[in-house]
Amino acid sequence: MSSPIIVTGGAGFIGSHLTERLLRDGKSVVVIDDLSTGRLDNLRTVESHPQLRVITDKVSTCKELPEIVAGAESIYHLAAAVGVELVMKSQIHTIETNLHETEVILEVASRFKVPVLLTSTSEVYGKSQKDVFSEEDDLVIGPPHLSRWSYACSKLMDEFLALAYAREKGLPVLIARLFNTVGPRQTGRYGMVLPRFIEAARKGESLKVFGDGKQTRCFCYVKDTVEALVRLQNCAGAKGGIFNVGRDSEISIVQLAQLVLQILGSRSSIEYVPYDKAYLAGFEDMRRRRPAIQKLANTIGFHPQTSIEEIIRLTS
Repeated sequence: MSSPIIVTGGAGFIGSHLTERLLRDGKSVVVIDDLSTGRLDNLRTVESHPQLRVITDKVSTCKELPEIVAGAESIYHLAAAVGVELVMKSQIHTIETNLHETEVILEVASRFKVPVLLTSTSEVYGKSQKDVFSEEDDLVIGPPHLSRWSYACSKLMDEFLALAYAREKGLPVLIARLFNTVGPRQTGRYGMVLPRFIEAARKGESLKVFGDGKQTRCFCYVKDTVEALVRLQNCAGAKGGIFNVGRDSEISIVQLAQLVLQILGSRSSIEYVPYDKAYLAGFEDMRRRRPAIQKLANTIGFHPQTSIEEIIRLTS
């Protein structure tokens, strides 16, 4: 196998699409995934590919990690706890996974100066009330007694640590803040809204909309996200930077539910569920989460284009 690209979390939703893309590009890929949220079935289409190796393990307990990293071309670090539901129920797991696994991959990568793309999240923008979130914005995180902020803080510490390694150790690193990536293979098991809606519509069950449904999000097709990640990793001018990755077209959650029903031809109803019934008391949700993506476009010449209607069709 030629110098491989390492994809941590490569059996997950985004990671599996990224792995497929890299293999199509003629790259050798080593996936490291403990399958806590990922599934080997996500890699079914490439499981026999001669340029793919899958290691079922945590980054932190993978004994071969130094040897693999030493010969690697680059690293995409996607391994993380994901989904509001999982984060709310398993805070210790969330914090430990997001901090410790990132610490390990950065330390090993720094020994051999292997470029790292760290995937972060729009959650780091916290409680900001701005209409559009920019990479240079101040970040406003809620108090520690509200557990939903543990995820944002853990990912933000990942960012601080990555940039510290860049400054102090000369590690080539960049950060991609992902905004609501959706598409085939995404599971609703951890609270992801679009797969939940599609599954309910197919089964004739009610589509559960939390709160008043007027909160808006911007949904980006997974292959657009992957395209952006690959271009960023291959762009020398992106190193050391932070980039929002997502579409900047907003839709409210109730409009999303209505669109799913319309496109699938479902007769399911929409059910409104108060936040304190869906999550723990005191749960805070953001009314808007729209990314500024001009920096992404200026750096790699790419602007995600897939419409929400097409995303629903491709995901259904």
